[in-house]
Amino acid sequence: MSAKLMQGKRGVVMGVANDHSIAWGVAKTLHEHGAEMAFTYQDEPFGKRVRPLAESIGAKIVIQCDASKEEDLDRLFATLKQEWGSMDFVVHSIAYADKNELKGDYFDTSLANFLNAMHISCFSFTAVAKRAKDLMTKGGSMITFSYLGAERVMPNYNVMGVAKAALEASVRYLAVDLGPKNIRVNSISAGPMRTLAGAAIGGGRHLFKFITKASPLGRPLTLEELGNTALYFLSDLSTAVTGENHYVDCGFNITGMPRQETFDEIAASNGN
Repeated sequence: MSAKLMQGKRGVVMGVANDHSIAWGVAKTLHEHGAEMAFTYQDEPFGKRVRPLAESIGAKIVIQCDASKEEDLDRLFATLKQEWGSMDFVVHSIAYADKNELKGDYFDTSLANFLNAMHISCFSFTAVAKRAKDLMTKGGSMITFSYLGAERVMPNYNVMGVAKAALEASVRYLAVDLGPKNIRVNSISAGPMRTLAGAAIGGGRHLFKFITKASPLGRPLTLEELGNTALYFLSDLSTAVTGENHYVDCGFNITGMPRQETFDEIAASNGN
């Protein structure tokens, strides 16, 4: 590979669950471009998956961190300060809602699930940014991941759509707060992918099929493409870009109604 766009840069990647995770797709691309990374995992079952992946790209810092616990976040960034002194980027790919409430009507969302989803899927990014900024002594870049369900109603997305909408608003406010420190904050709105998180959404296969066929490019995006987008935001290619929500969904977000032949194709594939 020619240019190493992340050479000399260090950062933390939060949210790897397995080798199909969005966060792992991003990490592989950053590694190919010379980045040094630390990884976090929520608990030991996830740790058993994350550690081998981190080791495969030479990462030396792998830390258990439940993003909903302030003490875990304090320990994470204290460790990064001790090991590195400073850092350049954050990849936040963390979200959660009770899958039993990601179906049916949104008004049936319980208060407990609402608060938990907002805490983990939205506030955790703000909590991470608050701590990471102090280590970004020469500026830096932070990204998080959203979805079209933040702006439009999507089947079975419910409280997660509300949490993602709050996350996108947080990105804008953080971008203004951290701009004077030369820290950029952006979100990437990815199309549906076959990930562990996506599997929790009811009717996910139907949604994946429809969006794939109805998008202008007529195909799903790949982890590599998502990784390349993250590379743009985390590298010096995007030094004048902040506060943005960038779609990577093969163009589905621009469509109002698919063409008739697309409807016919979807109906035929469903046996209608």
